[in-house]
Amino acid sequence: MFSKPLVACFDQHQSSSDGGAVLLKAADRRYELIDGLAGCLHDQRQSGKIDHSLRELLAQRIFAIACGYPDANDSARLSSDPIHKMLLDRDPVTGRDLASQSTLSRFENAIGPKELYSMSEVLALRVIERHAERLRGRVRRVTIDLDPTDDPTHGAQQLSFFNTHYDCHCYLPMLGFVSFNDEPEQYLCAAVLRAGNVTAAFGAVGILRRLIQMVRYFLPKVQVRIRLDGGFAHPDVLALLDAAPNLEYVVAMAKNAVLKRKAKPAMRRARKLSRQSGETEHVYDEARYAAQTWPHERRVIIKAEVVRADAKEPKDNPRFVITNMKQTSQWIYEQIYCQRGEVENRIKELHHLEIGRTSCSGFWANQLRVLLTAAAYVLMQEMRLSARGTDCARAQVWTLRERLLKLGARVMTSVRRMVVQLPASFPFLTAFRQVALALGASPG
Repeated sequence: MFSKPLVACFDQHQSSSDGGAVLLKAADRRYELIDGLAGCLHDQRQSGKIDHSLRELLAQRIFAIACGYPDANDSARLSSDPIHKMLLDRDPVTGRDLASQSTLSRFENAIGPKELYSMSEVLALRVIERHAERLRGRVRRVTIDLDPTDDPTHGAQQLSFFNTHYDCHCYLPMLGFVSFNDEPEQYLCAAVLRAGNVTAAFGAVGILRRLIQMVRYFLPKVQVRIRLDGGFAHPDVLALLDAAPNLEYVVAMAKNAVLKRKAKPAMRRARKLSRQSGETEHVYDEARYAAQTWPHERRVIIKAEVVRADAKEPKDNPRFVITNMKQTSQWIYEQIYCQRGEVENRIKELHHLEIGRTSCSGFWANQLRVLLTAAAYVLMQEMRLSARGTDCARAQVWTLRERLLKLGARVMTSVRRMVVQLPASFPFLTAFRQVALALGASPG
């Protein structure tokens, strides 16, 4: 292949393939997320037999997940990695090796529901507080999005059930996001694992109530807006939204016979337009509607749509959205409700971080894994926020990992400092430098 024989030797003991992971530690300093999560844990182990604190075990898992190692089994290959030892405040050369797979597995299975509840609250508090400080009084509106996703299971995991909608045995985690003003990014603030046979709205009232309270605490005068998909049109959810002061909401609703009847005039207009143009057409309308379980009527926006596709008959596709907003139907649907589709991109990123790696037999251990992945994603989002103005500003998290974290590095230590030697020909140096400076590095 080459002019001379090539010999490849994996013998650089003071080197790492995750040289950029120091950015994760800098991102965590902005949130103090790992310290906050670790503060929820109670160590019941015998102090004389402990080599790794609970904070170190927590940090090891979060940083490893962000770097692409979702399983505790990966710890065997990372035990002597100098960068990962640095992330735990250990000397990269002489410091103790990282915790083993068995230690991490015992840790994951030792966390109970009360601790997990506290950790979930800390995650939401740290995210909302961080962005309230970042925007410094410039927040006019906070938007909260909730969305369930499927987490297929392939074993005997506790509370894994068959879900007819997804046609598989699964869990059904609930994910919550907050966004500020008109910023395009939705920041993850809640990740709650649920049994696979629950409804979409199960637990939504409690999650929404806590998130609204947190937003009001840090940003007492802002307008709160809630966007929810069709599975959340539950009487209890709607009652909570109606009762909250200074709150706007848009909630999709499944079609039924009454709503179809109210949509008939708009559907006739949409069919006429579609016949004339030969294309997909839609018309907006609205109505007052009260289901049997509702205490009063609510405004329902109607999107009467006729869909045309090649070699297929035209198809009626009416959509319905419940809202308490006063703007025009078209503006609310297109400018507010449709924007929640961006949440699907955030959920895809979480699946790429392996939030579905819930392979423990116990339910609470799997909830911890979901929270660990959520914490890793929060740090990745902070990196992306720091990359504004570069070609990494809107990159997906797997692209951020490949460009900024997966760097061959050699680590050297002396009495006064640690040096991480990175490639001089690094193609994303500009983005890396900006992220590092934004996260607190000193130029030099």
